[in-house]
Amino acid sequence: MIRILTDSTADFPPEEARALGVRVVPLTVNFGDEHYRDGVDIVPEEFYEKLAAAPKLPTTSQPSPELFLAEFADAKAAGDEVVCVLISSALSGTFQSAQIAREETGYEPIYLVDSKQATLGEQVLVRRAVQRMRQGFTAAEIAADLEECRDRVHLFALVDTLKYLHKGGRLPAAVAIAGGLLGIKPVIGVLDGKVVMADKARGLPGAYVAIFKQIGKVGGIDEDWPVLVGYTGKKAGAEPFMRYVTQNLHLQKPALCPIGPVIGVHAGPGAAGVAFIAKAPEAAE
Repeated sequence: MIRILTDSTADFPPEEARALGVRVVPLTVNFGDEHYRDGVDIVPEEFYEKLAAAPKLPTTSQPSPELFLAEFADAKAAGDEVVCVLISSALSGTFQSAQIAREETGYEPIYLVDSKQATLGEQVLVRRAVQRMRQGFTAAEIAADLEECRDRVHLFALVDTLKYLHKGGRLPAAVAIAGGLLGIKPVIGVLDGKVVMADKARGLPGAYVAIFKQIGKVGGIDEDWPVLVGYTGKKAGAEPFMRYVTQNLHLQKPALCPIGPVIGVHAGPGAAGVAFIAKAPEAAE
């Protein structure tokens, strides 16, 4: 049997993770001396209420190796293989914790995949892993498939402000300043595992259009794989993405996912984004 494991930054709605059989290792959000396991002790709605009232920006913590060790030891005892898809190693030490745990377990059929993504982009790869498992791929084949395809995974989002990404250390000051000009709405993406400012536009409508153009620039959406739309705090920000995918591109309705606390610390309230697998270069020609 193959187990698919991820971390809480993939922002799976709990019922979706259970339905797909995906196991989730939580990161932690810290409001001063109060510590909450992402998706376990605190849900997105509660988090954004606390964030709005917090005098200081909360911090986040990666899972300890012991959390992964418990998962890996259980799989070893059952004789199961594990495909573990995790947040970009350039954004979090989560992947390193899993590496330490795998070494301590001393169990060969544990395959760690650095998604080079976060939140919806990471979730896209996890969903692909589940689909490949159902198609009869071995654990090794699933891991190889994800590593081959991850450069075609794209996440584009608009944020209300870049201050959260900057304060959280995920964006350089110069980029934050450039994206914070009066009336300019920044468009962020994940490139080579790092958060970048992919574009910027004047006003909110312009930011959506900029993202739609980015989708075309990377080759368009591979309709064989799911499209995910997410939001931090306010669902209304996701609606233009839903309309674009269904009405303009005539694709199936995307899954709609609230972005959880760990990513919310860095994106801040009022963000919305879309993630997908782009068409293979030969298919896009």
